Amino acid sequence: MINITRLFDFPYYQLEKNDIADCLVTKYNGEWIKTSTQEYVDKANAISRAFLRLGIKKNDKIALISSTNRTEWNIFDIGSLQVGAQTVPVYPTIASEDYEYILNHSESKICVVSDQVVYDKLIAIKKNVPTLTEIYSFDVISGCKNWKELLDLGADSSNQSEVEERKDNVKPEELATIIYTSGTTGRPKGVMLSHHNIVSNVLDSAPRIPFKEGTSTALSFLPICHIFERVILYIYQYYSVSVYFAESIEKLTDNLKEVHPNVMTVVPRLLEKVYDKIYGKGAELTGIKKMLFFWAIDLGLKYQPYGQNGWWYEKQLGVARKLIFSKWKEALGGNLDVMVSGSAALQPRLARVFAAAGIPVMEGYGLTETSPVISVNDMRNGLFRIGTVGKLIKNVAVKIAEDGEILCKGPNVMMGYYKDETLTNEVIKDGYFHTGDIGEFDSDGFLRITDRKKEMFKTSGGKYIAPQLIENRLKQSFFIEQVMVIGDGEKMPAAFIQPNFDFVREWAKRHQVKGVATNEELVNNPNVLERFQEEIIAANENFGNWEKIKRFELTPDVWSIDGGHLTPTMKLKRKIVKEKYQYLYDKIYNS
Repeated sequence: MINITRLFDFPYYQLEKNDIADCLVTKYNGEWIKTSTQEYVDKANAISRAFLRLGIKKNDKIALISSTNRTEWNIFDIGSLQVGAQTVPVYPTIASEDYEYILNHSESKICVVSDQVVYDKLIAIKKNVPTLTEIYSFDVISGCKNWKELLDLGADSSNQSEVEERKDNVKPEELATIIYTSGTTGRPKGVMLSHHNIVSNVLDSAPRIPFKEGTSTALSFLPICHIFERVILYIYQYYSVSVYFAESIEKLTDNLKEVHPNVMTVVPRLLEKVYDKIYGKGAELTGIKKMLFFWAIDLGLKYQPYGQNGWWYEKQLGVARKLIFSKWKEALGGNLDVMVSGSAALQPRLARVFAAAGIPVMEGYGLTETSPVISVNDMRNGLFRIGTVGKLIKNVAVKIAEDGEILCKGPNVMMGYYKDETLTNEVIKDGYFHTGDIGEFDSDGFLRITDRKKEMFKTSGGKYIAPQLIENRLKQSFFIEQVMVIGDGEKMPAAFIQPNFDFVREWAKRHQVKGVATNEELVNNPNVLERFQEEIIAANENFGNWEKIKRFELTPDVWSIDGGHLTPTMKLKRKIVKEKYQYLYDKIYNS
């Protein structure tokens, strides 16, 4: 049996154990096209042979920019790594000037793009990237070489022995990929991860995810350029899970019903939207159906794992699952056994209600710099605790610094930041990576994250404010889509709020509130502001007097990645959001 030590060993391991017909599945022109494990390996080898014929050398960089997850991305990943090159995955949604910076900083030789939109952004800056010799595309694009030209170039297997030689010369401790973290400030940082960093993380995380080898199906839609989804895909390959790639976030509901997955990864924002949609449909019910729906929700919000609420609760839960929650599961494809959540804090109420519905969400924790998993919950063996990010995975050590910062040590900790030894030495000290997150262990060894160290601030009265805790509580309101707590150095905390415009308009219609046609009108409407004040008062009950939100302003535009408010992983770009709404900041604190 193959001993997995490099990333490209995963498909060969799967091939040796289970050559599955639907290893990777992508929809083209309305039809799901399956790629078997054997085809996956064969095409990766063809790409490797083509790269050798193009003169790609060890340590050359291959950039991959794809708007959606798809089979070809994985083929290029393996095909590049086998010849000792490194992949540079790039977020498709970032600005052209960020493309330029990343491609120049990494000195990428070849760039592979998915579609016309990405190609146009790349062409706009290509002349400023002297190392870039060639662009290939997955889709057929006029004027761009297609990736199938590389398959044709590599069809002749006469240089396969050279590919094998290159493979043999790739050592586990060598660089595999550079992942540029979007960062909430400044230029992206190139996180260097070795084969061993990621392989160890895959093998040490894998036991926490409940798969039946060779029989499970996954739906993949979180960006593969992010290490979270990429590691999950390697775990899928390790367990011979069939991977279907969702067409887009807009088509996710349709794809769930077509694929009937057993597992998928999520981010809290998606779960919030799913829950809001379900809740909205429940609110439209009438009579006994409506009563039953909200009875089930109330029950779900009290959920505790492992029968902690007693036999009567479990009895009622069984009824709720049969009458109400089974419909939730059906809407998510019918077979979803588990969702794995990462990238941001999950609201405990969502963890409770989805677990009650029989679709438990296993929240984990990690960073790009830790490949990424540090800890993760697991429904089995008592390893699930709501409000925590689970227990540490194997071979990873964590200690809590005096100021509460989480420090991590293990084979998963990055090699460093590419071309930035100074910054590397700032975050890795005595073998421990300083995560920048504040956390604590409970008495049973479950890790709880309380805030980002850099995001905590002091009011002028010297009191510390942890904005994420307050923001997560505020986002439980159906009226609030996004929120950012402000007040560093000021006398009190306040908040910028992006309303859930659709929900607010629906509320306005029900309550015959006029003057909300435009977003500008809506955010200045006295009735709307009064209703938001009620939401703020309710949320404030959870916090000490110094933490309570004293004032707020509604923003008229939708916070988005393209608008610059959010990183590609949906985290707030706090500095930029504050700059955008400086006029509202001044209104709060200077008027």
